[in-house]
Amino acid sequence: MKVAEAVGRALYTAGVGQVFGVVGSGNFHLTNAMIAAGSRFVAARHEGGAATMADAYARTSGTVAALSVHQGPGLTNAMTGIAEAAKSRTPLLVLAAEVTEPRSNFHIDQEALARAVDAVPLRITSGEHAVEQACEAVGRAVHERRTVLLNVPLTVQSLDVPEGALARAAPPRVREAVEPTPGDVAALVRVLEQAQRPLFVAGRGARSPGARAALEMLADRYGALLATSAVARGLFHGNPWSLDVSGGFASPLTAELIEAADLIVGWGCALNMWTMRHGRLIGPGTTVVQVDDDASALGAHRDVRLGVTGDVELTARRAAQTGGATARRGYRTAATAEAITARVRWRDVPYEDTGSRERIDPRTLSIALDDLLPAERVIGVDSGNFMGHPSMYLSVPDENGLCFTQAFQAIGLGLATAIGAALARPDRLPVAALGDGGAMMGAAEFDTVRRLGLPMVVVVYNDDAYGAEVHHFGPDGHPLTTVEFPPTDIAAVARGHGFEAVTVRTRTDLKAVEDWVAGPRSAPLLIDAKVTRDQGSWWLEEAFRGH
Repeated sequence: MKVAEAVGRALYTAGVGQVFGVVGSGNFHLTNAMIAAGSRFVAARHEGGAATMADAYARTSGTVAALSVHQGPGLTNAMTGIAEAAKSRTPLLVLAAEVTEPRSNFHIDQEALARAVDAVPLRITSGEHAVEQACEAVGRAVHERRTVLLNVPLTVQSLDVPEGALARAAPPRVREAVEPTPGDVAALVRVLEQAQRPLFVAGRGARSPGARAALEMLADRYGALLATSAVARGLFHGNPWSLDVSGGFASPLTAELIEAADLIVGWGCALNMWTMRHGRLIGPGTTVVQVDDDASALGAHRDVRLGVTGDVELTARRAAQTGGATARRGYRTAATAEAITARVRWRDVPYEDTGSRERIDPRTLSIALDDLLPAERVIGVDSGNFMGHPSMYLSVPDENGLCFTQAFQAIGLGLATAIGAALARPDRLPVAALGDGGAMMGAAEFDTVRRLGLPMVVVVYNDDAYGAEVHHFGPDGHPLTTVEFPPTDIAAVARGHGFEAVTVRTRTDLKAVEDWVAGPRSAPLLIDAKVTRDQGSWWLEEAFRGH
């Protein structure tokens, strides 16, 4: 057996059941070996799309996924998606063929590329060690929650593997939850007992039903309000004390209540500039605590009074067991409850509809879609001026309802994000929310949606521009010709790929969406929504503060 086949089979045995990619000569045998072993392969039209599909699949499924690419340009084509995955600490395995001859036109320093985006570079070096090295790559992706680039040199792929080597292939050991120290738990309980207005903010490290239950139990004990970072949106869906998302996406009431908290506890949450609005959501006398199973994350973005190294669910349960049995009112007053019920959702915030016969207000569009589309949904969102509207106006059923690939803030990842999430959650309606810029960047993957038979809704917030730059530079009188475009019939582009499509300018045009939802949904639907261009999104100023 050759190395290419042995590595492919070993990776499947190690738990890599889903692979995305674009196949060329260098990764042909390796990819086919994974398929033969039992992995599902999804062919994308561009390596950049394949990378983000794999990233989104891993995030939504909670399993390690793989990306398979050709040497050289296959890898460079995928680098934006790989950078997003690496910045988000997604357990992702990138399988890249590699040439080692400097005179080859495919030769680049692939290891340096990986390090440049904070991915972990590894390499298959011999037939004798190929199986172990492949399994090590999976293990590091899972245990360290890292994106790993496994280079597979062409000269090594054709080597023989010793007989019986595959018997050494095995899944990585289960990643054990980090137990907090009793001293840290006791310190956390003391801080909770002193708080009058406690607030919990849950992030990526709290995205599980077990963590939700533990955090809600502890919050009930101390009267804490509940919020999430954007990537954990939906974790507390249905809880009457949930404020939804903290940070730049926060509604006015959510921001007001967070600013007034005297204790903020970040649970598996970085409390970074986005989640805390560059620290402006933290009051001058507010105590800040952070709980994370990675000690290096504690205090990385802001000073904390107490940092607890521990798994979110375990730490919350230990704190509940250690603290007193009497529940405290804390922040949960009748006035707070009334305000949350009436004003915490963005759709409940009054606004002046700026739509016309030619363009629909994105708030009006988003509220209408939230009512029309089934509640059991999984949403992938692109980056851009529009992104706050689908991210906050479209509700999600739980922490797996929104796949938010925004760590790198790259435009063009949204459609591929929705594809990967859709494959991880085939029980839900997939919704891709894109701007016109991102839709055109990722348009090659319209073919992938149709080819896979995904009953997807693609919503394009079309303002014929890169709206973020228009609203950032336009008020100062700068010329905008570089960021504005002639009107494009994106609905026609989608029909060319086999979609049903509708152009929406007013609320009444959404009747076609209602009809599609009613069935049979035999083809995906694209909504080319001509949205108003008169103002930037509320979160836009926050975004540009971070540049």
